[in-house]
Amino acid sequence: MSEGRIVSKLGLNMAFDHRGRVIVIMGVCGSGKSTIGDMLAKALNCSFLDADDFHPPSNKEKMRQGIPLSEEDRIPWLEMLRDVLKENLEGGNTVILGCSSLQKHYREILRSADAAYVHGSYASKVQFVLLDAPAEVVAGRLEKRAAEGKHFMPVTLLQSQLDLLHIDDAEGILKVDATLSPQAIISTIQAMFSKQVSQDETVI
Repeated sequence: MSEGRIVSKLGLNMAFDHRGRVIVIMGVCGSGKSTIGDMLAKALNCSFLDADDFHPPSNKEKMRQGIPLSEEDRIPWLEMLRDVLKENLEGGNTVILGCSSLQKHYREILRSADAAYVHGSYASKVQFVLLDAPAEVVAGRLEKRAAEGKHFMPVTLLQSQLDLLHIDDAEGILKVDATLSPQAIISTIQAMFSKQVSQDETVI
């Protein structure tokens, strides 16, 4: 039995206290953020937000034309997401957010939705899960989606996203194999957070 399957089985029976937190499902376009985010939200009985829905029309048009977004395009979008997350955290709500979050400073903006967050500490109520898959797998998904007319992001923008993606090990971002089945990914995420919570309680 593979490690992924072992973790998945554990995840079916392990619950974790997810109240008043944000879990960001991150990765390049085509990694499965919306599908997994929506499924995880249903499993945890909380809200799912798709960051793409918050892009202004000008951003979507640029991407539709195969033009990578600039920092001037991204930062206001991320700040809007941060404000939405902050409002939810202040209300004690749990939210699953599907968002590319490719760069550390983008993730820092989202982490700051936690009013108590200290910049650079990575100890935030906003936590990240990376959906990790080979470029050729993601490209195949994007090509299929484009052919079905289901998304505005063309496959030509994939390389620019891969070039932007950077993770510092100190951030403690959880990584999940995005080639697993959706249910296995959900179970793996649940098991990872259950283990993390258990370790935190042991330290305390």
